[in-house]
Amino acid sequence: MRVEQQMRIEIRDLAKVYGRGAHPVRALDGVNLEIGAGMFGLLGPNGAGKTTLMRILAGLVRPSGGSVVVAGHDMAHERGRVAAKQMLGYLPQELGLYPDLSARQFVDYLAILKGLDEPAERSRRVDGVLEMVGLGDVADRKLKTYSGGMKRRVGIAQALVNDPHIVIVDEPTAGLDPEERIRFRNLLVDLAADRVVILSTHIVEDIGQTCSDMAVLQQGRVVFRGSPAALIASARGRVWQVVRTDGDKPDHGLIVVSTQHLEEGIQYRVVGDLTAGETGAVPVPPSLEDGYMALMRGRQAGA
Repeated sequence: MRVEQQMRIEIRDLAKVYGRGAHPVRALDGVNLEIGAGMFGLLGPNGAGKTTLMRILAGLVRPSGGSVVVAGHDMAHERGRVAAKQMLGYLPQELGLYPDLSARQFVDYLAILKGLDEPAERSRRVDGVLEMVGLGDVADRKLKTYSGGMKRRVGIAQALVNDPHIVIVDEPTAGLDPEERIRFRNLLVDLAADRVVILSTHIVEDIGQTCSDMAVLQQGRVVFRGSPAALIASARGRVWQVVRTDGDKPDHGLIVVSTQHLEEGIQYRVVGDLTAGETGAVPVPPSLEDGYMALMRGRQAGA
């Protein structure tokens, strides 16, 4: 298999419907994406269909329609799913841990499940991934003594133990403190140097700090595909800073992105259509969060 095939995912007209009868839930609705080597971000609100898409890519859920080809393997066939899983590492949003096992025992157990049968090679792999995620010195401590961030790093270790070409992580930084979030993001960027890493999250900052390619999912559909820079550029000329001393929020249908209390009043960062000087508005450069908010509000207005 060519190297470029090993580092590529092709998704065509993908659909997933849960339930039958009068009120089925369409979790994915005609998703088309091509994902290559490096760090790819999938951004969207809770309930947008991100986890469903990740589980389909990991071979855990069957789609209702469309096709998925992972590293040249068609996921519609059992042989393709088995072959693709051997090249995948997956960290779900909720990874069930065994609290009375140590990190080393847990990762070793999952390595066995992944088919690493030769003891010496498996031990070398387990030790290697625990060192990679910064847990080598505490690998023999029980998991119930680990912090939330350490547990997420155990999750990455088990995802990497089979040396996958493609790594899928679903909401990996949710609930982590700022220091652990930064550590985890840096780890993902390092992994993406020679792999496909797909980061699914609702946290805009995680995408902006790690990804050069991204998509936004809303109600099961791709509503943006491109670089973070392109999404930022889409809000250029529509981001303003307004200081109010009377306590009234800016209106005119504006999106309030952030609020800060100052000595002279309340400073609002807003996205929308204004003229410089109108209601004291001062134009400011857009951020990825501004672009995301403008996109989502525009989609809601269009709907």
